[in-house]
Amino acid sequence: MKGINPNQLSDIQNYKLLSGSVIPRPIAFVTSEDEKGNLNGAPFSFFNVVNNKPPMIAIAAQRSNGKRKDTAINIEKTKEFVVHITDEFNIEDINETAAPLKYEDNELERTSLTLISSSIIQTPAVKEANIRFECKLDQMIQLGTKNDGADLIIGEVVMYHINEDVYFEDSKIDFNQLKPVARLAGNNYSKLGDTFTIKRPES
Repeated sequence: MKGINPNQLSDIQNYKLLSGSVIPRPIAFVTSEDEKGNLNGAPFSFFNVVNNKPPMIAIAAQRSNGKRKDTAINIEKTKEFVVHITDEFNIEDINETAAPLKYEDNELERTSLTLISSSIIQTPAVKEANIRFECKLDQMIQLGTKNDGADLIIGEVVMYHINEDVYFEDSKIDFNQLKPVARLAGNNYSKLGDTFTIKRPES
C-alpha cells in the first residue's frame, strides 16, 4: 500500500487522486442567471444529495487561481438555480457547455438544448433533461482559501420535474430508463453497468 501525503503534492496531483478514486460521480448540469438575466450553463461532478428533510443537494464549484465559477457568482447574487441530471441522451450537449467562455456568454448557444421556464423560480431550465430540480440557495460556504478553494453551494429543492418515463409509483425512479451518465477521471465517463441488490441488516 502506497502512502501519499497530500501536502507534498501539487493541486493538480491532489485533483487527479481524488477524481480518479471517488468514482463514478453523478453530474449536475446547472443553469443560473446573473442579475441582468444573462444565462449560464455548466456541468459539475462534485455533486450529491445531502439531505431529504428538507430536500437538499450540494455542488462544489472549484476556483482556479482565485477566479470563481460563473455559476457560483450567479447563485450568490440571485439565490436560485436549476440542477439537471445528466444522462445518455444529453451528455454530448452538456459536455459542450464546459468550454471556458466569457462571463456574459451563454454556453447553451453551443448546444441544441431547449430552454423552458421554471415553475417557481425565475431561472430557465432545459427541456431535454429527464429529471431537473428547481433550487433556492440555502447557504454558500467558502472551502479552502480564496485563491485555491471552492464554493460549496447548498440548495433546497423547491420543485421536482420528472419525466413520466422514468417515474413510477411511490416516488421511485427507474434508473434503467433514466440512463444516467457519471464522471470518471480526465475525459472518461461511465454508463450504468451490472447492478445488484444487498439487503441492509435489520439489527
